[in-house]
Amino acid sequence: MTAEYKVHGDVAVITLVNPPVNGLGLATRIGITNGLEQANNDAAVKAIVITGAGKAFSGGADIKEFGSPKAIQEPNLLSVIRACENSLKPVVGAVHSVAMGGGLELALGCHYRMAAPGASIALPEVKLGLIPGAGGTQRLPRVIGVEAALNMIVSGEPVKSEMLAMLPGQKLWDAMAQSPESLMDEAMALARKVAAAHADGSPLPLVRNLPCKHPQGAAYFQFTRNMVKGMAKNLPAPLKCVDAVEFATTKKFEDGLSAEREIFINLMWTPECRSLRHIFVADRAASKIPDVPEDTPKREIKNVAVIGAGTMGGGISMNFLNAGIPVKILEMKQEALDRGIATIRKNYEAQVKKGKLKQDKYEQRMALLSTTLSYDEIGQADLVIEAVFEDMGVKETVFKQLDKVMKPGAILASNTSTLDVNQIASFTARPQDVVGMHFFSPANVMKLLEVVRGAKTGKDVLATVMALGKKIKKTAVVSGVCDGFIGNRMIEQYSRQAGFLIEEGCTPAQVDKAVEKFGFAMGPFRMGDLAGNDIGWAIRKRRYQEKPNMKYSKTADLLCELGRFGQKNRGWLVRLPGRQARRHPQQAGGRHDRQAPHRSGHRAAQDFRRRDRATSGLFTGQRGVPHPGRGHRQQGQRHRHGLHHRLRLPVLARRPHAVCRHRGSVQCGRSHEALCPQPARRC
Repeated sequence: MTAEYKVHGDVAVITLVNPPVNGLGLATRIGITNGLEQANNDAAVKAIVITGAGKAFSGGADIKEFGSPKAIQEPNLLSVIRACENSLKPVVGAVHSVAMGGGLELALGCHYRMAAPGASIALPEVKLGLIPGAGGTQRLPRVIGVEAALNMIVSGEPVKSEMLAMLPGQKLWDAMAQSPESLMDEAMALARKVAAAHADGSPLPLVRNLPCKHPQGAAYFQFTRNMVKGMAKNLPAPLKCVDAVEFATTKKFEDGLSAEREIFINLMWTPECRSLRHIFVADRAASKIPDVPEDTPKREIKNVAVIGAGTMGGGISMNFLNAGIPVKILEMKQEALDRGIATIRKNYEAQVKKGKLKQDKYEQRMALLSTTLSYDEIGQADLVIEAVFEDMGVKETVFKQLDKVMKPGAILASNTSTLDVNQIASFTARPQDVVGMHFFSPANVMKLLEVVRGAKTGKDVLATVMALGKKIKKTAVVSGVCDGFIGNRMIEQYSRQAGFLIEEGCTPAQVDKAVEKFGFAMGPFRMGDLAGNDIGWAIRKRRYQEKPNMKYSKTADLLCELGRFGQKNRGWLVRLPGRQARRHPQQAGGRHDRQAPHRSGHRAAQDFRRRDRATSGLFTGQRGVPHPGRGHRQQGQRHRHGLHHRLRLPVLARRPHAVCRHRGSVQCGRSHEALCPQPARRC
């Protein structure tokens, strides 16, 4: 876990060896500086090449060192880059595969750079709630231009090396290698060439000495801030990226470097950064299964069958089509099949229209899709995923049929979101081949894939599905068999709290606004409309039988009884084409929302309370206690004109006066009598 030093004639090669991505941990940094010193002290060495072993040049800083003394212990990354710049002999960075974060900053510190085609280049620190901290915001604009650099830094997305080489006037790459295989030979040849060119003692080129300006100056950066502010929401790092890049155009290099470092250190201890770093580590830990080694044999998945052409079935199919895997969709009726295929086409055509997908790619993906009305025609599939209605009786019928027709060794997967996978497996004579693959709606967009491991699920099946999840670009997480698995167990409590808030005087739009302001991508009611309110309704119906003591708000049930299932027709909110979700005319609000409350501090307090109540169940699984106050009377009054009145929901009186132990919250007498089986005075 360091850096290897070898001499090839008159060229010294320093190779980073810290798998899997050659992270720049303390030992590796020491190895680089020692190698540079050794090469400069060797009279036979004329030039130096820095590269990375294996599948990366360098993935950047070692995130495990963040916040520890090792992160700042000398030589830190800034010192390593300064050692490259101060080398008396030319240093060539031979970049291949991956150069991200500190790895790219290290390359920018070299005198010359050569890249292999296909290398992924990025400064992704913003995804960890940070900005580049070792000169990335100061050097990258100097070599590819301010606008291109700012796009890379604010988005954190990788760009291929050959695309960067095509930028007008770019100085990032001094040369492109013919292929990854020939990179080292070509890099050493470049090193010898530049060594001969500087044999007369002429100064070596440094990125820090390049000019950095934008023609529009401050106006451009203000425009960029306005754009970023709308996308960044609650995250401070993207705006700080803009500030740091602007410093590159307005300050001397060393001053800009100091300002960048100060921003980096301040962001390191923000709650957003700590949370994003935790997610980064957790994502990678989730892919490791203690009793399933990485070398576990995997089954080959050449084609997939999906049962059901509805919302989930179509979305699941698109994941495999996107990955180049043929899919056959099974339905019972031709009309349902036609609707499902039309939806898939519509989704792809929307991507083509927006420029996110090329026409030829769209046609290639649709060519991989076939359909059938017979189970017999899916028997040779390597993997079959059922996406039928969430009912154990329906699942039993499907899996008994699959057990009859599927070839030996085929993986039988269920997209169930809450049902017992062990019971589903018991419907077959091959429980070792049965596994849960729970996609989240919309399945072609959402990244999470819950892989549900049954009591008898084979290790090779588990390893195969986890690898397949990675291939279709999902974050696959293994779950045991339990009601709701992982995501829905949390969402259930979160949604319960949201429902209780509706009963206590809030509108769906208010709850969503408070939760989204907290940082969620969407609130519980927007999420329900997107996924389909009928799905939660089916789960609650089962809960009423299995867990009669568990209380739910009746609002969502009444909404579904009106036939309002979400974006399938209409739901909590109305979504207009190309616009944000808006309140339905039946919802509470309107005149009252425009009038009250006027004080921004009071509005903020209300948002805080709604957010606190909505998220309390998500983190603790317990009901919180509402905060009675000024907002209760105003919100209670307005419901007579809105959704609550239409659904015949109880309305809060002016002052709550009974505490319900069964509901776990403060309720007025009228609400209590309607929602609790016990009289208020006895409860």
